[in-house]
Amino acid sequence: MASGGLKGWFARLTGAAALADARAQAELAEARLRDAIDAIPEGVVFLDAEGRYILWNRRYAEIYHRSADLFRPGARLIDTLREGVRRGDYPDAIGREEAWLAEREAKLATATGQRHEQQVADGRWLMIEERRTSDGGVIGLRVDITEMKRQAEALEQALAHAEAAHRAKAEFLADMSHELRTPLNGVEGLARALDASKLDPTQRGLVADIRAAARQLDRLVSGLLDYGDADLAPEEGAHVAPDRPLRVLAADDNPTNRKVIELMLEAAGVQVVTVENGFEAVEAWRAGGFDAVLMDLRMPVTDGLSAIRAIRAEEEALGRARIPAIVLSANTSPDDRAASAAAGADGHIGKPIRVDVLFAAMESALAAAAA
Repeated sequence: MASGGLKGWFARLTGAAALADARAQAELAEARLRDAIDAIPEGVVFLDAEGRYILWNRRYAEIYHRSADLFRPGARLIDTLREGVRRGDYPDAIGREEAWLAEREAKLATATGQRHEQQVADGRWLMIEERRTSDGGVIGLRVDITEMKRQAEALEQALAHAEAAHRAKAEFLADMSHELRTPLNGVEGLARALDASKLDPTQRGLVADIRAAARQLDRLVSGLLDYGDADLAPEEGAHVAPDRPLRVLAADDNPTNRKVIELMLEAAGVQVVTVENGFEAVEAWRAGGFDAVLMDLRMPVTDGLSAIRAIRAEEEALGRARIPAIVLSANTSPDDRAASAAAGADGHIGKPIRVDVLFAAMESALAAAAA
């Protein structure tokens, strides 16, 4: 076989393997998303910008069991409500069906997050909350408050309990963010690298499908977690590399994420050394020779924030120059960003990672260090 033919065969083999890995990562992320949604005790439903069903959890179907046969992707929620009214599923609508539907459609169109109550035919009461997602769709929550209604004298206490449950749910979802966004980061990074390589039309189409699926998953995750980061927005223009060779230390316990970081930085001529946890990051930093540190948060042995605090403490004790440190994490809430800054980080980037955002953060941190 000629050298050119052998290289082409090897490139196709490598591309096919990477495509298979990216597809597997996408399937894993989707499975984890569905498991996370089904684990939520409240009913959860996702609608697109036209008010059509995208995804709902098991609890949502249980709550509306009289209408569950109407649920299907692409069906409009208002049409499901209209059929429910016809069946007599909503006592408040009896005798004022069209007015009730108009009021419900108006609430759905605004989706401000204002809570309202709804009674269903079997006597149960539901609390409904609907909010807009970053892509114009709606995420809706349904909470059964029947017991609260029956115990009116203890309503204030029950509502306080519901708020505590809501906070506990938020903490649970923050934990799930790490598990959901980690494979998404790998999928998008590998697909981006493949898209920049030589592919035949069929392979390029598959890569486009994978990237589109990753964007859809990220929108669903962002809506669920109420983070709103547009980490998978389309990238425009060329990425400008720093004006001198850099050597960067990157810590992440996920091998796919380490590979993505290497691909991003090495394409711009940056030398990258990767380690698997915060302990190894501190040891590598002590040896010197790095211009910046990229640090994941949730890692075994030593987590990212502990590693950054250790580096800052030794810099101060030994009089070493401050090294720019940037956090790369799936957790991007204001509390997470504040914790990173308090530990001594110079930036906090959400996963999935965008190349332009990463370089902008690095250049800003390097410029601040040089000032």
